[in-house]
Amino acid sequence: FNVPVRPLMFMDSPEDERTKLVSCLGAFRQYWSTLPQESHDQCVQWIVRFIHSQHSPKRISFLYDCLAMAVETSLLPPRMVCQALMSSDSLEWERTQLWALTFKLIRKIIGGVDYKGVRDLLKAVMDKIQTVPNFMSSAVVQQLLAAREVVEYILDRNACLLPAYFAVTEIRKLYPEGMLSHWLLGSLISDFVDSFRPTARINSICGRCNLLPVVNNSGAICNSWKLDPTTLRFPLRGMLPYDKDLFEPQTGLLRYVLEQPYSRDMVCNMLGLNKQTLNIAQHKQRCPVLEDQLVDLVVYAMERSETEEQFDDGGTSQLLWQHLSSQLIFFVLFQFASFPHMVLSLHQKLAGRGLIKGRDHLMWVLLQFISGSIQKNALADFLPVMKLFDLLYPEKECIPVPDINKPQSTHAFAMTCIWIHLNRKAQNDNSKLQIPIPHSLKLHHDLPMTDYKIALLCNAYSTNSECFTLPMGVLVETIYGNGSMRITLPGTNCMASGSVTPLPMNLLDSLTVHAKMSLIHSIATRVIKLAHAKTSLALAPALVETYSRLLVYMEIESLGIKGFISQLLPNVFKSHAWGILHTLLEMFSYRMHHIQPHYRVQLLSHLHSLAAVPQTNQNQLHLCVESTALRLITALGSSEVQPQFTRFLNDPKTVLSAESEELNRALILTLARATHVTDFFTGSDSIQGTWCKDILQTIMNSAIKFAFFKQNNVPQESRFNLKKNVEEEYRKWKSMTVENDIITHFSMQGSPPLFLCLLWKMLLETDHINQIGFRVLERIGARALVAHVRTFADFLVYEFSTSAGGQQLNKCIEILNDMVWKYNIVTLDRLILCLAMRSHEGNEAQVCYFIIQLLLLKPNDFRNRVSDFVKENAPEHWLQSDWHTKHMTYHKKYPEKLYFEGLAEQVNPPIQLHLQYLPIYFGNVCLRFLPVFDIVIHRFLELLPVSKSLETLLDHLGGLYKFHDRPVTYLYNTLHYYERHLRDRTNLKRKLVHAIMSSLKDNRTPGWCLSETYLKCAMNPRDDNVWIPDDTYYCKSPGPFPNCDWRFNEFPNPAAHALHVTCVELMALAVPGKDVGNALLNVVLKSQPLVPRENITAWMNAIGLVITALPEPYWIVLHDRIVSVISSAVLSSETEWVGYPFQLLDFTACHRSYSEMHCSYILALAHAVWHHSSIGQLSLIPKFLSEVLKPIVKTEFQLLYVYHLVGPFLQRFQQERTRCMLEIGVAFYEMLQAVDQHSKHLAYMDPICDFLYHIKYMFTGDSVKDQVERIICSLRPAMRLRLRFITHISKMEPAAAASTATSVPQSSSVSSPAAQSGAGPS
Repeated sequence: FNVPVRPLMFMDSPEDERTKLVSCLGAFRQYWSTLPQESHDQCVQWIVRFIHSQHSPKRISFLYDCLAMAVETSLLPPRMVCQALMSSDSLEWERTQLWALTFKLIRKIIGGVDYKGVRDLLKAVMDKIQTVPNFMSSAVVQQLLAAREVVEYILDRNACLLPAYFAVTEIRKLYPEGMLSHWLLGSLISDFVDSFRPTARINSICGRCNLLPVVNNSGAICNSWKLDPTTLRFPLRGMLPYDKDLFEPQTGLLRYVLEQPYSRDMVCNMLGLNKQTLNIAQHKQRCPVLEDQLVDLVVYAMERSETEEQFDDGGTSQLLWQHLSSQLIFFVLFQFASFPHMVLSLHQKLAGRGLIKGRDHLMWVLLQFISGSIQKNALADFLPVMKLFDLLYPEKECIPVPDINKPQSTHAFAMTCIWIHLNRKAQNDNSKLQIPIPHSLKLHHDLPMTDYKIALLCNAYSTNSECFTLPMGVLVETIYGNGSMRITLPGTNCMASGSVTPLPMNLLDSLTVHAKMSLIHSIATRVIKLAHAKTSLALAPALVETYSRLLVYMEIESLGIKGFISQLLPNVFKSHAWGILHTLLEMFSYRMHHIQPHYRVQLLSHLHSLAAVPQTNQNQLHLCVESTALRLITALGSSEVQPQFTRFLNDPKTVLSAESEELNRALILTLARATHVTDFFTGSDSIQGTWCKDILQTIMNSAIKFAFFKQNNVPQESRFNLKKNVEEEYRKWKSMTVENDIITHFSMQGSPPLFLCLLWKMLLETDHINQIGFRVLERIGARALVAHVRTFADFLVYEFSTSAGGQQLNKCIEILNDMVWKYNIVTLDRLILCLAMRSHEGNEAQVCYFIIQLLLLKPNDFRNRVSDFVKENAPEHWLQSDWHTKHMTYHKKYPEKLYFEGLAEQVNPPIQLHLQYLPIYFGNVCLRFLPVFDIVIHRFLELLPVSKSLETLLDHLGGLYKFHDRPVTYLYNTLHYYERHLRDRTNLKRKLVHAIMSSLKDNRTPGWCLSETYLKCAMNPRDDNVWIPDDTYYCKSPGPFPNCDWRFNEFPNPAAHALHVTCVELMALAVPGKDVGNALLNVVLKSQPLVPRENITAWMNAIGLVITALPEPYWIVLHDRIVSVISSAVLSSETEWVGYPFQLLDFTACHRSYSEMHCSYILALAHAVWHHSSIGQLSLIPKFLSEVLKPIVKTEFQLLYVYHLVGPFLQRFQQERTRCMLEIGVAFYEMLQAVDQHSKHLAYMDPICDFLYHIKYMFTGDSVKDQVERIICSLRPAMRLRLRFITHISKMEPAAAASTATSVPQSSSVSSPAAQSGAGPS
């Protein structure tokens, strides 16, 4: 470059400095104007290189003055100059004078650099400072401090060169948590970072590390519990100095979840582990932190075993080992954990501990995995187990053989079985490695063949087909039943293979997973083979019951329930093996537990397509398909509905029935209940196109046109039309004479579905039905008959409404009863379901429910069936070996007649029927009626005048709930969904709880559900003197609940059980929801002797869990408490406040120092409640902020309180309901505006602005810019200056105005305060 700077070297005359600068600059300006734009950068860099090559400090100083003047006169852009200076290789701390002069120049001109440039310079300056060594002469320190002054100026909040939020981000990247800053910067950096502690606190949930979920509760599926899969830390937003405990790995949380039965899906959700990657080799998602926790859990189980005397009593230790083995198999199988790593880690953690009482159980857990995977993996993977053996089996002499008649003896042989598998593998691989049997296991290994238990043989030789076939064959033969022996099943002409005693659960428990998989595979293969063979002989009852039992083992899911739904059912259907199909549906209805929702919805979809096949149009199968579908629909858990049904929006036919109006109504009732219980729509008036509305819309618009949507409000005259049409058809019936014409006319497709009405009239007038009536019924067919039942239900309501009462009424009910029990024209459950699902209003609805009551209670037929069934049977089918005998006894006494047999006998002459019933293994009219009864109770609750009838029904039939598969869940859903209806009907509420809970009293241990206090005080009806519980009642924690086998429980784990029974009891109290909610809050807000101070966050966690699982009136009282705190003098009057607000709002620290205040208690409690809330419940917050809190917030303390309250939940709103997040963002600015106008002085402007920048860069981006720009312009100057980067309002200098005009990206890609896009806060 021919730059006119060269002559400067010779300008040493005593002319005035200023003149020299001006003339020099003039020459440079001329030269600069000739340069093309793209060379500017290069030119400035050259100038800097030239200056840095000088040795005279005076000359360098003069040239720097020139540069400064060029910048001041807007000749050179300040950013370009600063960047060129910082990037120069010559800028080293050893050249102290150059260092000092350079940083003085930067300090002088940096004010004109735009805020992103300042951010980059801060990073560059701090990087340069890092090059200064820790030890040096004190003489040069003074010169080096110039760099510190630049940093100090950049960080000066009053200078406001950049958002402080950008600065803290750069600092935290260079000096992460726990790392000290450079000595040259002194306390400057730590003080600046500390100034962000309030912002971090505003974004933190109080006591978050102590909050725990209930596994499988609806709140547990949300984002609140996610952890980083490599560090187990909370995913915190922004590079803020959060409290230390939030940066710790949350091992306690993961461990707690892992300990819970049925928690594996939640663990995968928390850690973002994806099961789909199993087959993709490169996607191995090994998760070492998960491995560590599984190992720690095993060590914990070993410690527990040291103190427990008994093992095989179903105690906690046995349940823990059972659960551990299931978890281990799942996580190792899907390669989230590595088996060899875990075994070595176990060895390390158990070494020197002397824990050997649980060694057999540990080896049993390891055997589960080894036996199933040794054939597919290298021998070396399993050898670490031998190291563990040396540690845990130190005996020199032989270990005695246990009593092998006890199921748990299989655990004692586990190590020997492992050794046999390892040896077998070594032989197969021709490995040189020979593993001689250890002397201590000699007796176990040489046990004489005769004493071998079959299970032991299966476990030891499951990888050796020669030795395995025999014991597995014996096992299988005992349940298949010898072909020559036959037994009868209910109904006519139905025979089955002769084995009736299933394999007991403790035998199945004592088989390894590998052996269980072989067994279930063998059963499924056999069933498919029999289906292909079209044999008329039904499966042995023992086989069906054993298969059902095997399906509860989660660890064999792929061959178990997955194979059942995706292979067995389709195969059986393809083979048209209707008997086996009926069997499988019965199993699903009466024997399945904890089946994942996607399998259930898949089956429902299968059933709907099945219902349309011509072959299923026979009475028994049609009834079974509809009854199974009804169970599937009504049994969907509230939190399961939305995730499952969103998948079907594009093709709703999969979850809707093409012909059963009742099933579709049941589906709508289930949707309504689910959205209410999970509060899905709460506060979401503004949310368009939500999934449930879409489903309802799809039902309405679907090609499947349902009559009931058109007839929702049936006009009055159609009742008369119905009467007229029935009379018309009846006249035809009487006047027609040719039998074939009559049969054709009344059974023709498309003819009005009035035939049951005609039969009713025949019985009313002539007391008998002729043979043609039977033929017509037969010809109509099962599927078409349902429409006749529907019309008949409407006709009955009309008939009963107009009957004169007395004798005529008795006659009507007698005929109706005969149609069900004497002539077997329609089954009771089908008729009641149709009646309950009709949409009658007012008086007609009462008549309809009156008919239901008469049908169920007036004649003894059904009552006797219920009382005998309840008396003779127990619901714990998994413990029974004689279910089949009791089942047959019941069916002999009360045979099921599904093909109009009664009518065939009564006609003249009687008709001989040649039927073959499909096999019935579990069902009967009482069990089929249960899901219908669920619906009947709900329908009765909707109509106030029939309360008394419902109480009567519960008195007589409530005992059936002993066999309900989810009685507490049903009660919980009912009390929750019908809270408004039951609010003032305390007697009915009590009756409902009493009927359902007392039905189970003989089958549950005392204290399993309702507390003693409740049973004593609330169960006795006293209208005059209602029991109002006191504070101590609410403070008593429920339980401890008795241990049980969670595999067969309605709940997956003890916490889910505890939560539901607690909520049921609270909703059952004769106290308004508001009072119960307040009493729950008072458990921690008032000083309670029963609530220890040191566990306060655990109590808050429990209250959060319970109160969010209750209906809205219970939890909405928290909003009132928040309002009263914000309105209190402490926050509303600026003079009352003592101390630093951020300290007082730090609940944990205050609590430890006994200095907490009421406002911090409310804050911590609100956080606990909202942390457990569903997104629906949280969606009320924006409205609460804008309508309730905004008008009262006038002081800075109130504003900070609101920020602390809501700040931590913005992340969840962003992930689950973005609109709410944006509304909250705007509300925060509006409140700030009110405070700004109301307050003379603002003491905490910086934390407030830091928080608002955090919201912008982490959550909203520019999405709310238009709404907040106006507000920021109206704020006081100091606040406006600090917030200018949000709106890009110019600073006074024109240069800054130009440079700050750059915009920040939209919220879809929220701009990060980091210099490089990838390096922003995670």
